[in-house]
Amino acid sequence: MIRPIDRVLLDDVSREARNAARGRKNRNFHIHDAQPAHRLLNAIEPGSYIMPHRHLDPAKDETVVVLRGRLGLVVFDDAGTIAQTLLLGPDLDAQGVDIAHGTWHTVLALATDTVFLEAKAGPYVPLSVAEKAPWAPEEGSVDAPAYLSQLRSRFD
Repeated sequence: MIRPIDRVLLDDVSREARNAARGRKNRNFHIHDAQPAHRLLNAIEPGSYIMPHRHLDPAKDETVVVLRGRLGLVVFDDAGTIAQTLLLGPDLDAQGVDIAHGTWHTVLALATDTVFLEAKAGPYVPLSVAEKAPWAPEEGSVDAPAYLSQLRSRFD
């Protein structure tokens, strides 16, 4: 079966993200979480906070390609100091990035209707305590919006 990644699909998943409590929505192309290859669209809206994290499994390198909008990538060292930022977008110098396992990172939407394609190895396993940044606020915490605002300011 062929599933086009077209404007209709991007509009649909963006609309779902705008209406979602967390301000983001994914559309999986893999059929179930146990599959060995995960391919999905992630739609994310400004204000959605993804806690900095890393994937410790050597098979979990992650590839991100922005299809629409603007995405800020933030990379951290082990102490939580920002080591690198990168602005990604379909019409920019960098459209995507490949993130090696073990790298502390987060992404944030810098424009409405931002959608990126993500690919990494399955199966899906929730992040372990060692994969969640101990120096960053948890998603949904009272400190998360201020922290996200600080990260956002790196792209102004």
